[in-house]
Amino acid sequence: ETVVTCDGFVQHLSCDTGVISVQSATYGRTSSQICSFGRPQSQISNTWCSINGSLEMCDGLRTCGLNTQGLSTPDPCFGTYKYYTTNYICIPAETSVTCHGGYGYLKCKNGKIQINTANYGRTDKITCSQGRPSKQLQNTNCFSPNSLITFSKYCNGRERCEVYATHMIFTDPCFGTYKYLAISYFCLPHGIREYLSSCLILHSFCYFQEVCLEY
Repeated sequence: ETVVTCDGFVQHLSCDTGVISVQSATYGRTSSQICSFGRPQSQISNTWCSINGSLEMCDGLRTCGLNTQGLSTPDPCFGTYKYYTTNYICIPAETSVTCHGGYGYLKCKNGKIQINTANYGRTDKITCSQGRPSKQLQNTNCFSPNSLITFSKYCNGRERCEVYATHMIFTDPCFGTYKYLAISYFCLPHGIREYLSSCLILHSFCYFQEVCLEY
């Protein structure tokens, strides 16, 4: 999938099945036609303006909405009106979402848990929003950087794992925002020897991040 979003607007990524895996993201302008409506010629004439963006925070989510304003610094071409172009795929994975203060349960009927992504924070205004005032839902760029390593150490290699969504485990990443714990994970088949490392395998219908598999 490819999504193009004009600067200052919210970029929405979603998967009907599976979870998001961002393949590439660029910020700038390579066409004078895209995101040009109502803009003066001086803001759209430079089509040699592009830098790599960073939308990895959407990885592992079923849906993700991020305000593009201020996502990329420094400005690659001052005075040019820019846009985000994101390419992503949907990979098969289990997901778990737990609102703040609650417990979540990860389980594999056949195999063992391997955490793919984890974040305690907020990346959209809809999840865990019932009964919450609007001001607690506005910050959708809220991420806890140590979520992944924390739950990987605790849950990887187990058939069942209970997780607790609270800032008592992490430093509060965005004070005043109502948060939730979002986890995506794989169920690795029994009999597969796994090595936690920095390798990435993409083969057939299997996609395992930070896991090397040796049959």
